[in-house]
Amino acid sequence: MDYTIYKNRRNNLKDLLPENSVLLIPGADTQYRNADSSFPFRQDSNFYYMSGFCEPASLMAIVNNKDGINSIVFVPPKDKLKEIWDGYRAGPIGAVEDFLFDKAFDNTHIDTMLPDILHGSEQVLYPIGKKPGFDQKVIDWTTAASSKDRHSKSINIMDASSLIGNIRLIKDDHEIDLIRKACDISSEAHIAAMKAVKEGDSEQNIEGLYIHEFSKRGARYPAYNPIVAGGENACVLHYVENNQMLNDSDLLLVDAGCEYEMYAADITRTFPVSGKFSEEQLKVYEIVLEAMNAAIDCVKEGNSVMKPQEISEKVITKGLVKIGLLEGDPEELHKSGAYKDFYMHKIGHWLGLDVHDAGDYMEGSDFMKFKPGMITTIEPGIYISSSMDVDDKWKGIGVRIEDDILVTKDGNENLTKKVPSDPHEIESLMS
Repeated sequence: MDYTIYKNRRNNLKDLLPENSVLLIPGADTQYRNADSSFPFRQDSNFYYMSGFCEPASLMAIVNNKDGINSIVFVPPKDKLKEIWDGYRAGPIGAVEDFLFDKAFDNTHIDTMLPDILHGSEQVLYPIGKKPGFDQKVIDWTTAASSKDRHSKSINIMDASSLIGNIRLIKDDHEIDLIRKACDISSEAHIAAMKAVKEGDSEQNIEGLYIHEFSKRGARYPAYNPIVAGGENACVLHYVENNQMLNDSDLLLVDAGCEYEMYAADITRTFPVSGKFSEEQLKVYEIVLEAMNAAIDCVKEGNSVMKPQEISEKVITKGLVKIGLLEGDPEELHKSGAYKDFYMHKIGHWLGLDVHDAGDYMEGSDFMKFKPGMITTIEPGIYISSSMDVDDKWKGIGVRIEDDILVTKDGNENLTKKVPSDPHEIESLMS
């Protein structure tokens, strides 16, 4: 692994951080599932983005002063006994020699050394409110730093969430390659599921198939809890129980993507358990697919990030009128928000180290414009629960289709187009 990628990211902060400031980025801590059994460790995304370092209870301080950028990291100390039980630790020496930090210390020295590092700075920046207990730690450190010299200027505490998030928003070639791989692995899993599903399967069985397909292709973990929703369960947007049996007449909505080398994919497909869409299912599906394709066409440099949302709403509203689920003028119905009973969520989100990735959606008072290197999901849907006042033939139909779209200089690239979304291609694949 070439860790100069991360060193360069830290050095590039010289032009983004205020003069005479310190950026603090805390790493993740070990989380326990029960008693002394921990969840698999997953590093904080901001910390990883600036370091590539995956040991818990670490802290990064990036100092920007008259001498330039200086990176300091606190890491778990070398410990022969703990390394026998839990594995290798880089220690401070490894953090400098292998991960290219300028200085490194044992994390047992954080509380005694941080006030000295912050002393004389005018601003301390960090992601406020993101790690429990860390806000108070920063207050304590800055208070101690200020008390070292009664004539020092007060140290202002600033939120660095947007600063870091908007850096992460534009993916470099290394990141795009990893996300493309995550998308490819996830696409293959969706194809395998379409080929394998049959009446009598359970949602849990299909979930297991996805996890297996991810793992055998090199992605040990899903990027998020998969949604495997048969029939009306698809009308619950974040359904994750995944414990019901599948009926032959059901549509199956699966929202699942893997995490590959820390980067996420996020794909949703909806397909018939029987391998054949019913007439009503197909009509709803085709509206969602039309909205999907129209929205993807809007993902291009210079367009507002809200344009795909607006287009998808208009397409879905018009389609609902066409099949009789809404009555009236489509334009007026769109303005009144009548579609929201059937399509109540946003069209997508940023994708990267986190499945709902960092980065703002506003620039000042306006919505952000798409720029090359951004990756967004596009995921329209229609959800018709049995509690809705519609003809029974429509009830229990939930459809969402989702692809991952990279903004390029020439338009966009659909990173997940390998998975069929055309209903006739899906039926052919499943036959």
